[in-house]
Amino acid sequence: MANHTNPQITSTTNIIGNAGRPVANQFQLTTPEGRYFQSYQTVICFIANNGEVTMNTEYAHSTTTSKYRNKFLGEDTKTTDKKVKSGEYKVANLNERG
Repeated sequence: MANHTNPQITSTTNIIGNAGRPVANQFQLTTPEGRYFQSYQTVICFIANNGEVTMNTEYAHSTTTSKYRNKFLGEDTKTTDKKVKSGEYKVANLNERG
């Protein structure tokens, strides 16, 4: 189970945009438990090594954040919303810090 309050981050990389360049303020944080997508200072979602996805309680931010969240998850917003509503994706406050 991932420790979202104090994750042990092993690497941080910028999300790569469609032009093949790193995108400012859009990050993938890698931990021993899985990968986080962070936009600016806000963690948006987490993909555990076992494939389980946890969305932050406020995952539907700006158009730009949604664009890169979609890229990170490999799906569109409609699909993400459907998975959240069905319970396939967990929802939690991923921005509480211990």
